[in-house]
Amino acid sequence: MPGLTLPRYRLGAVLAGVALLAAGVAVQATPAAAATPHRILFDNAHAETAGNADWIVSTSQPDPLGQDSSPSAETDWTGALSSWGVALQKTGDYSLKTATSALTYGGSSATDLSNFDTLVLPEPNTLFTAAEKTAIMTFVKNGGGLFMISDHTGADRNNDGEDALEILNDLMSNNSVDSTDPFGFSIDSLSISSDYPSAISDSGNPVLHGSFGTVTKSLIASGTTATLKPADNANVKGLLYRTGYSGNTGAFFATSTFGSGRVAFWGDSSPIDDGTGQSGNTLYDGWNDSGATNAALALNATEWLSGGSGSGGGDGGGSTCTSAQLLGNNGFESGSSTWTASSGVITDSGSESARTGSYYAWLDGYGSARTDTLSQSVTVPSACTAATLSFYLHVDTAETSTSTAYDTLKVQVLNSSGTVLSTLATYSNLNAASGYTQRSFNLAAYAGQTVTLKFTGTEGSTLQTSFVIDDTALNVS
Repeated sequence: MPGLTLPRYRLGAVLAGVALLAAGVAVQATPAAAATPHRILFDNAHAETAGNADWIVSTSQPDPLGQDSSPSAETDWTGALSSWGVALQKTGDYSLKTATSALTYGGSSATDLSNFDTLVLPEPNTLFTAAEKTAIMTFVKNGGGLFMISDHTGADRNNDGEDALEILNDLMSNNSVDSTDPFGFSIDSLSISSDYPSAISDSGNPVLHGSFGTVTKSLIASGTTATLKPADNANVKGLLYRTGYSGNTGAFFATSTFGSGRVAFWGDSSPIDDGTGQSGNTLYDGWNDSGATNAALALNATEWLSGGSGSGGGDGGGSTCTSAQLLGNNGFESGSSTWTASSGVITDSGSESARTGSYYAWLDGYGSARTDTLSQSVTVPSACTAATLSFYLHVDTAETSTSTAYDTLKVQVLNSSGTVLSTLATYSNLNAASGYTQRSFNLAAYAGQTVTLKFTGTEGSTLQTSFVIDDTALNVS
């Protein structure tokens, strides 16, 4: 409330002084130009080679070119996914890397997701951490492609109690970005021994009819399917179905969108297995199975996920714009996830009030010299012509001046190097008022750029001013 005279610490707002997760990320949402390869990251940080699996494109990691810089045959690289990798490499349109450590989004690692267009998860066998799930989901939401490959229930290759379908379902249903069935499907707890799922009839679909060939059938050699929920995401679509199934059940291969990104699901790892790999592994050559068209399916899907094909889903950062809200944890209800903030800024303290929900961001309010910050990085997709940043702000103060701004809140746009590109607004104790007021700013000028949105509250040495923020959004269209 305006006119509040007690400093923040006197109000019983005892806030946990913990470091907040810096999971806001910078994303490359635009597809590579013709002269720039599409960037694909294959995950090998979650027991993808445990047991009898060998889901790698090469033993040279992170860069498969270290094994052979100009591969022409699948055996030039070592791994059960070498056929997939070599086929992409030979086109000259793809740059491939392998992740061997925790997945991040907005960090400095060469395999940080901000450096890639598509992430391939080839039957992961350990759970993703909370930070990894935030990174993956935000990467997709802002234009990345996600290729999830599962296996049958009980395929726990490292005996840690989790199999791939449980791990991927956990990613979709237990994350800080959107756990409300964001992709519009869940993976079934099934173990289907064998089948040749058939493709639907859709001549315009770029995954079924792409530059790598026409898809007619795939292969199940102990796998599972997905249940589609179009009421949760209208863009989910089954492309290949288990024999005798159609509609929302028995989908063996499905696609969807999330935010500005694209998603693909495959119910078995056998189709991507080329039968080669490291010594000691017994593998199955599903890639070259004569009864299926698995190679075309894998390659077309990779092209589509990377924004390299035409219509048929989300923009993936391509020439069209999918309307979306891009900020992660935009109402702060997941606590510190996705935002980088000073200790105590994101809170559910009863000393101030959230506009909606329980959590909000509270900068300053201590009645002593202090600077609090709150930020999140995001890419404004290049194809979007409208981009609006909005948030609700409540200011209360113990200052009595009607002319001097003793305490301030700056709202700024920074580039990836931390340079201020624009100060959108500066608020102060002079803006104190009851309730929240929505503030909005046009960010269309930053289309195609990775920017950091930053709030900086600076308080003088006496008399508190509280800057309270809730329900942020960055809407693009």
